[in-house]
Amino acid sequence: MKKIIIAPDSFKGSASSLEICHFIERGILKIIKNANIEKIPLADGGEGTVDCILYAVGGNIKKINVKNPKGKIIEAKYGIINKQKAVIEMAQASGLTLISHKKRNPLKYSTYGTGQIIKDALDNNIKEILIGIGGSATNDCGIGMAKALGYRFLDKNNNELEAIAENMIKVASIDKSKVDKRIFDTKITVACDVKNPLYGENGATAVYGRQKGVRKKSFNVLDKGLKNIAKIVKKQLHKEIDYIEGAGAAGGLGGGLIAFCNAELKSGIDAVLDIIEFENKIKGASLIITGEGAIDGQTKEGKVPIGVAKRACNTPVIAIVGELRKGADLVYDLGISSIMPIFTKAMTRKKAITNTGILVENATERALRFINIELK
Repeated sequence: MKKIIIAPDSFKGSASSLEICHFIERGILKIIKNANIEKIPLADGGEGTVDCILYAVGGNIKKINVKNPKGKIIEAKYGIINKQKAVIEMAQASGLTLISHKKRNPLKYSTYGTGQIIKDALDNNIKEILIGIGGSATNDCGIGMAKALGYRFLDKNNNELEAIAENMIKVASIDKSKVDKRIFDTKITVACDVKNPLYGENGATAVYGRQKGVRKKSFNVLDKGLKNIAKIVKKQLHKEIDYIEGAGAAGGLGGGLIAFCNAELKSGIDAVLDIIEFENKIKGASLIITGEGAIDGQTKEGKVPIGVAKRACNTPVIAIVGELRKGADLVYDLGISSIMPIFTKAMTRKKAITNTGILVENATERALRFINIELK
């Protein structure tokens, strides 16, 4: 019986990675009726990471009340595995989807809620945390998160500042006397899929600020604020976070987690594949089918299909995708044997989203017929 692994990312705006798994499975069964199929829905640190990991390895969901970026109390969830590992999505507490598009103002926002989730994990005796930091609404270098863990940010007169982004530029010192020391006995890995430094022309504010609501008049306050926090972190905590690749992820939360929690940044998909022990799951497989909404020149920079292909252990990998864009051919040198787009004719985006299931199913069937892989 042929063992086939299905390991796609979500098609953002259309279907979750688990739904894509189901659609691909239907296409496979049209061709290989008795296939031994294992579904491994994937994410790279953004929305859906908790659900994907728990699907693969089991575990429990914990729900708690936290503050969203504006300070409103909301319910957020995270995953607990074997009572010792936690999987957290910062977007659950500090995500862009939590804020209405018209009301976005990152100057006033904080990652405090993300810190509350981390603290709850510590209260549950967690020893290892994986935190995905995709989809953020915030731009505060993680000072809100740090505040929830006991750090205090003081101005030049030693008055405590509210831990929101517009106050980064006013911070003169950091008081760490009341920090929850358990954080330093906890292994924290950050699933991060961008390489931006903290500030500057390629930094957090310049590259991702606009989608969060940053305007010209607020740009300097935020960018200089990030630089100021980095300066104080270097002076007091003896860590240089300015130009670390990924420090600018999630509005500087990447750098903040390094500075305040001794975290390690890792490629999002690599972190996820590590925790689910992907190589063990694919042993004996004849074929791996991955996919995502679009493949282009950026896919090679650590997106799900490439992460899967790099760990395929010489098993053929094909990708089912929504779109083929410029630079897609670059992935052929990185372990993907073939790419099958789902469209067979022009259609509106709305119609494509409505018909994602059958489009993915049919594309999978075509791929298996067309590439004619000699399965083991």
